[in-house]
Amino acid sequence: MTVLIIGAAGQLGTELCLRSKERGYSFVGVDYNELDITNESNIQAFVAHVNPTIIINAAAYTAVDRAETDIASALAVNRDGPLYLARSCVKADIPLLHVSTDYVFDGQKPTPYQEIDAPNPQGAYGQSKLEGEAAVANTLDKYITLRTAWVFSATGQNFVRTILRLAKQRDELSVVADQTGAPTWAGDIAEVLLEIVDRIHQKKAISWGLYHYTGVPVTTWHTFAEIICQQAFELGMLRKKPFIKPIRTSEYPTAAKRPQNSALVCARIQEELLISQADWRKGLEQVLIQWKKNDELST
Repeated sequence: MTVLIIGAAGQLGTELCLRSKERGYSFVGVDYNELDITNESNIQAFVAHVNPTIIINAAAYTAVDRAETDIASALAVNRDGPLYLARSCVKADIPLLHVSTDYVFDGQKPTPYQEIDAPNPQGAYGQSKLEGEAAVANTLDKYITLRTAWVFSATGQNFVRTILRLAKQRDELSVVADQTGAPTWAGDIAEVLLEIVDRIHQKKAISWGLYHYTGVPVTTWHTFAEIICQQAFELGMLRKKPFIKPIRTSEYPTAAKRPQNSALVCARIQEELLISQADWRKGLEQVLIQWKKNDELST
């Protein structure tokens, strides 16, 4: 079995490559410098050369605010790329695991979103991801699209890194407190995807289609920031905890509108694939410990 990991240098791709190696999988990890997924002929040639058993697409255009003025790039990566990968999977007769986002919803529902809820993206990023979902579903039978939210890891730019950097510089931080969702460690997402790979490799029954997966518990950006600072303080990464001031979304304007409610119901993945949600606070601790270790090694 050979797993082709697209977007290998990103938050999720990095974890997928690490964990594939730990599991002893044969895998090929590529990033945009090595494979341009917006070029269909390049994809077709590369897939034919590698001859993978399964493809995991962890690549995405994730600059949410920039997408509002760079719609063409967002669509090329988030819609056309998945379409071309799905066509390659049809030709090779292999499955595709594709990752999507909570931004396909408008965030106005008072309760967590289910897979059957109607999408209604509020910005270019969410629209491009929704069109990518449709491209995969309309092209390929053997696919799983995994929607997730609030992803963080030890690599790349993310909320955890930003909060920790600011916490070392300031005595007070202002963080939005009226947006609800569930942080999700990229390491946990990688484990979910590789569990699905295991099921496919073992020829276990798979219910193909759309699934939700996030960490637990549901929280707010403000509480998330408080827990980041608390854990970092306990690990000795902060001399003192900053005061974290709760603010409304209207007090922190952004180019793209964020969903007010990003919570996702993850019952289907538990019932169909026997995959349980992980506590994101444990993942956060792993990320902070890794950063602390790296800082110590660099001093």
